[in-house]
Amino acid sequence: METPQSFFRAGELVAVLTAQPLDRLLDYKAPEGGVFLGAFVEVPLGPRKVIGVVWGKGQGGYDPAKIRPIYRAIDVPPMVEEMMSFLTRVGEYTLTPLSMMLRLATRAPGLTDPPHMRRVLGLGRGEPNRMTPAREKVFAVLEDHDGLRFTLSELSSMAGVTSSVVKGLVKQGVVQEFETPSDMPYPFLDAQMAGKTLTGEQQRVAQALRLKLRSREYCTLLLKGVTGSGKTEVYLEAVAECLAQGRQALVLLPEIALTVEFLDRVEKRFGARPAEWHSGVTMTERRRCWRMVGAGKAQLVVGARSALYLPFQQLGLVVVDEEHDNSYKQEEGVLYNARDMAVLRASICGASVILASATPSLESWANADAGKYQRFDLAQRFGAAELPEMQAIDLREDGLEQGRWISSTLAGEVQKRLERGEQSLLFLNRRGYAPLTICRACGHQVGCDHCDARMVEHRFQKRLVCHQCGETKPLPEACPSCEVEGKMAAVGPGVERMAEEAEARFPDARIAVLSSDMSMTARALKERINAIARGEADIIIGTQLVAKGHNFPLLTCVGVIDADLGLQGGDLRAAEKTFQLIRQVAGRAGRSDKKGVAYVQTHQPDHPVIKAILSGEEEAFWKAEAQQRRMAGVPPYGRMAGIVVSGPDLSVVFDVAGYMARNAAGLHAIGAEIFGPAPAPIARVRGRHRVRILVKAAKGVAIQGALARWRGNLKLPTNVRVSIDIDPQSFF
Repeated sequence: METPQSFFRAGELVAVLTAQPLDRLLDYKAPEGGVFLGAFVEVPLGPRKVIGVVWGKGQGGYDPAKIRPIYRAIDVPPMVEEMMSFLTRVGEYTLTPLSMMLRLATRAPGLTDPPHMRRVLGLGRGEPNRMTPAREKVFAVLEDHDGLRFTLSELSSMAGVTSSVVKGLVKQGVVQEFETPSDMPYPFLDAQMAGKTLTGEQQRVAQALRLKLRSREYCTLLLKGVTGSGKTEVYLEAVAECLAQGRQALVLLPEIALTVEFLDRVEKRFGARPAEWHSGVTMTERRRCWRMVGAGKAQLVVGARSALYLPFQQLGLVVVDEEHDNSYKQEEGVLYNARDMAVLRASICGASVILASATPSLESWANADAGKYQRFDLAQRFGAAELPEMQAIDLREDGLEQGRWISSTLAGEVQKRLERGEQSLLFLNRRGYAPLTICRACGHQVGCDHCDARMVEHRFQKRLVCHQCGETKPLPEACPSCEVEGKMAAVGPGVERMAEEAEARFPDARIAVLSSDMSMTARALKERINAIARGEADIIIGTQLVAKGHNFPLLTCVGVIDADLGLQGGDLRAAEKTFQLIRQVAGRAGRSDKKGVAYVQTHQPDHPVIKAILSGEEEAFWKAEAQQRRMAGVPPYGRMAGIVVSGPDLSVVFDVAGYMARNAAGLHAIGAEIFGPAPAPIARVRGRHRVRILVKAAKGVAIQGALARWRGNLKLPTNVRVSIDIDPQSFF
């Protein structure tokens, strides 16, 4: 990237980066009035007008008469040079074309629209002359979103009704029209407001974080706190310090379900709600957030991983909450880890990063162990709460009855809680009713037509669902293979089946299921979680969604149904993920004044990971896991890249992958090892066959250049794609 000057006069040659799939910058003439470096512009490309960014001085070498002028500069602040550098470096690290990086940084609708007033709708007064199911849906959306206002199309779409239904309510005045600027600044967050009273340990860590931010120098801080230790309140003190300095802050959350509860905590701490950026906000709000962040009129953004690419002007702090969570890894399009890219962005702009977790990733633990990150620990739970006791239930001795998955020991413990008016949580990290549907006549297993994956039964929906591509089918009455009726059987448990078993074993209990398959808004999910916290359920049955930050004061018993599930297969991170997940789930118990116990059902009580989970000797586990990875030369003590070759014709895909493996002299020259090609564990997704190659190199080796040259020498057949994932988190 060139930055020879910050302003180009009218007619000067400038290089423009567009978000179109081109492998180069394009030369244009600066428009009348000139243009700044980093300016967002609209340029002609063939017959179209597309968005671009002025990236530097034009290269020239073309007939000047054929070079077209920039159509116009868009009325938003220019992209700062720090952001330009960030996009360039992420692209270089992940081997992503710069045009795709720009697309990631401009994912907001209507950026070319001029500022204008718009009509929005909100709750009015009174009741409609008659209530219909369609009208009830409109009111439900308005009430669910707590005073937010929507355009006509947004409200009708979210309510699932026609615009005429909404217009009828407007005529009656029960839904009101407002005139408002399209992009309003966000309410002021008061960093001087008093926060919650902190314990001595929390005050010590919070003050240390504040001091780090006052240096205004880049640093990465690992905040490791046991579940229930108040990590959020502590890092909000760092956010307060950042805002007091007039800088912007970003808090990344791994799960949209956490957003609403977190926003409430921010509002109590700073007196107003921050900006939001995630899939649950409307397109209008996304546009507003993008523009206000770029104008410096959004002090704090709470969002998903892609919020990292918003156009911050003065970024001072990035918090990555639950930093170990797998959802921070983007697995499609631009393949990046938001945790790692947060560190990169902060290093470029002199900001601080706080990585918060009760069970850090081994990468973060190792960086702290090596002194690259500074670590702060919160070892005590807040208030009177104590960490739960951990106990194993050996399923080799406490056998399960046919068709049941809750052991007699665990059932007895749940019954005790029911009698005491306390809550129990049964955890199983499998969505749906059953992971497999099989014909007992011929043995056929119902699979997806487009993927090499078995379809999961979702009995609540009365459908089979592919969790790879989303394809659904009705539950079959006859076998699709042998056509015999009445022989289709569900095999294995999912959370829906666990709920069925719990209803049979505890008929008087109130049972609530929490799973990411539940189709509800974030606010509706929050209300469901709040209802559980108020005691409106006796038994909670959930997937990993329940492990993420929820506080149930009455919950004293956690039962992990299948602790061995995550240890199956050859995943490099299987031990780490299992340890993190079960410790996080166990941490839901005993978060108030009642002592909690977590029961772990396992066939392998002597497995090193299970023993580490039960003992709570976390440092010993991390040291042992680190030693194994170090000896194997794998991350975080080595470099890896996963290559997936995919296409509709299996033989062609294997031919391309085989050619790549045989012609990898450049990789061998840097000491890299190549494994494969081999069919991917899920060998077909969405109709495309998938073959994997794994590249492994020493930690200090910069493998991107060799990989780029390796890929650049390929001439791919039609419909064949090669995807390179630096630092892969999964190997499906």
